[in-house]
Amino acid sequence: MRIVVHGQQAFGKAVLEALLKRGENVVAVYVAPEKPGQKIDPLKEAALTADLPVYQPASYRKQEVWDEFRALKPDLQVMAFVTLFVPSDFLNIPTHGSIQYHPSLLPKGRGASAINWPIIQGETETGLSIFWPDDGLDTGDVLLQKKTPIGDSDSLGSVYFDRLFPMGVEAMMESVDLVKAGKAPRIKQDESLATYEGRCTPETARIDWGKPWRQIHNLIRGCNPAPGAWTTLDGKTLQIFEAKPLPAKDPKGIGGKIGEVVEVGSDGFSVVCADGRIRVLRLKPAEGGKISAGDFARSINLQAGIRLG
Repeated sequence: MRIVVHGQQAFGKAVLEALLKRGENVVAVYVAPEKPGQKIDPLKEAALTADLPVYQPASYRKQEVWDEFRALKPDLQVMAFVTLFVPSDFLNIPTHGSIQYHPSLLPKGRGASAINWPIIQGETETGLSIFWPDDGLDTGDVLLQKKTPIGDSDSLGSVYFDRLFPMGVEAMMESVDLVKAGKAPRIKQDESLATYEGRCTPETARIDWGKPWRQIHNLIRGCNPAPGAWTTLDGKTLQIFEAKPLPAKDPKGIGGKIGEVVEVGSDGFSVVCADGRIRVLRLKPAEGGKISAGDFARSINLQAGIRLG
């Protein structure tokens, strides 16, 4: 079966390498074009190392791009982290069509920030889908799905890099096997269960200390490492990447004003929220890299009584 890999970054590279390791007949690789000054994409680098032809069209609406793709005589297009819109007529050029990875349990979690939102919203489970893409946003028929729990201490980074990334590569291989065997299902998505939350942006990631501790903690976890939950200190941005919630047994007896630093220690500092405190453990000031909150507090002589936000 003649396979074209279409994707970018580390996940696209991992899928390509897994296919090659299995001895699959990968005939070409499509990669998103680099922006000026940007480093070579890891998938492109891996493809060139394997002596595979690489194509980087800026649009998939041009006839010459379609003709080029048809000339490859592809049987299957494997899409691993694709951000450009690809019309369904192009997707259907391969003999067996195209399959795509998405890091949510479709139809829940459509869109570009599908890993952030389940964590931010306090859900205890997420997963991935391999599906048959169409002209909609993550609306095509599902081929297979895998689930994984979200723990109380999980972050965007741990859920993706520790589980959804390796699980996704394995699921892609399983899907290719199903297509080759003629046993790949096409399960219609239930539109009544569909959700779409939009992109998780820096504006989304702003911390409101007037919210309950659980919401703040989930926001910090769901934005770590990107886009990074943030607040302000003396008018400057302060990103928070690790924190520990300290729920109040009696919210009326918390003490301190919303957003106030009420205790500073060697490991970090505690900030008042609606129903408890948040112990800030790791952060990134406006100038400099990520450091422990304790080191940061010592570096600026942070004192109790200062308010954030």
